[in-house]
Amino acid sequence: MSPVDPIDDYLRGVVQAVEGLPREALWQAVDLLLAAGRAGRRIYLIGNGGSAATASHMANDLSKQATVSGQPLLRAIALTDNVPLITAWSNDESYAECFARQMVNHLEPGDVLIAISCSGDSPNILRAVELAQSIGARSIGLTGDQGGGLRGLVDCCITVPSAHIGQQEDLHLVVNHALTTAIRARLIAG
Repeated sequence: MSPVDPIDDYLRGVVQAVEGLPREALWQAVDLLLAAGRAGRRIYLIGNGGSAATASHMANDLSKQATVSGQPLLRAIALTDNVPLITAWSNDESYAECFARQMVNHLEPGDVLIAISCSGDSPNILRAVELAQSIGARSIGLTGDQGGGLRGLVDCCITVPSAHIGQQEDLHLVVNHALTTAIRARLIAG
């Protein structure tokens, strides 16, 4: 028996996960984000660890890559980027409140929250989504294969069909680029 090549095995898993991404949920997310842009609403992004980096990356791409001259702008803000405020709320309240407490000052009905969590069970992510719902904001979840508690809370859940956390994180970036590409195409088409 020949040994398994870990690189080929990993990359095959990425390809299988890409093929299994839920296209209907991707298009639903495009519609939610475009509606927010057309209504002048804001898009907030949250995540922990690697998902925090994805939130920052996605805010950048929604604000820049999805921009078409003469069309509505997507106003995306990653709540992961204000480390002093995250640590202040975490220290003074609890880590479970670090995103929700930031949103209290800014979130309005019609805004969109993109919550990124491979497990779908991070308390600070779930708390932020619950707050968003109570305010009348819409929500999109990017999760791993199980979806966790996040799956049942969000308006639109994009699950990555892989049990490997690295592949889940990779695919969340793929989702980001697929969404921004589709949004830009729709904006160009008018």
